[in-house]
Amino acid sequence: MARKRREEEHENHERWLVSYADFITLLFAFFVVMYAISSVNEGKYKVLSNSLTNAFKNTTGAPGGQPMAVIEGAPPVTAKPMFKPDKLPEQAKAEEKKVQERQKMKSVANNIMDALQPLVAQGKVRLLETSRGVTIEINDSILFPAGQSRLQPASSSAMGAIAQVLASTDFPITIEGHTDNVPIATPQFPSNWELSAMRATTVLRLFNDSGVGAERLTAIGYGETRPLETNTTVEGRARNRRVSILIDSTALRNQLKCRTSWRVKPSLQCGCP
Repeated sequence: MARKRREEEHENHERWLVSYADFITLLFAFFVVMYAISSVNEGKYKVLSNSLTNAFKNTTGAPGGQPMAVIEGAPPVTAKPMFKPDKLPEQAKAEEKKVQERQKMKSVANNIMDALQPLVAQGKVRLLETSRGVTIEINDSILFPAGQSRLQPASSSAMGAIAQVLASTDFPITIEGHTDNVPIATPQFPSNWELSAMRATTVLRLFNDSGVGAERLTAIGYGETRPLETNTTVEGRARNRRVSILIDSTALRNQLKCRTSWRVKPSLQCGCP
């Protein structure tokens, strides 16, 4: 008996349509979600538009977010400045004290310039304003004979005019003597150190005799150690031989701070005695 041939199953060539349909469905769902996310809420858009319109018109926003109308012709309401305690009363007083000192220092400088105007015009006297105060540089050719520490009679009147201006102030005064590098060796002045120190002391004594308090005066001799110009030329050496008078506003300010800190609490850092 002959066997029956098994009929071959028919192969389905359209199975890809199922996967394709699933893919299209997912893609459609994706675009629906994207559209829903990107859609604009008209209600919120109108609220934002109205707020911007009111902000740029004659209306101001109240703290609660509600628009507040401004009446035309009404006087403007001035904003009250907010008090910010940035500076303490002590700091404000210190700032005011600095301003007063600066103005007083400028007044002193102007008075000295007026008193020494002829010497300033000749280039024998220079007045410099620095962060510490005012420095008066006087060429020693109008003060002392060569190699001596005795003031010339013609210069005593000029130094007396400076002393009269300084006597009415309370700024500390430092007098500095400077020389060139030409050595000196006399019985009175073995070196330039002694010569510069003695010249500074001579000016100090004249200031003290003219009414400037001795507690405000300091004399320093630097010799040839602080030249302004080179000592290789005659002009440079003449420029370096000078007497400098420093009217120190910084020292006065430090003294005031020191006294204040000592009054409140003894301070060892301010250098008070």
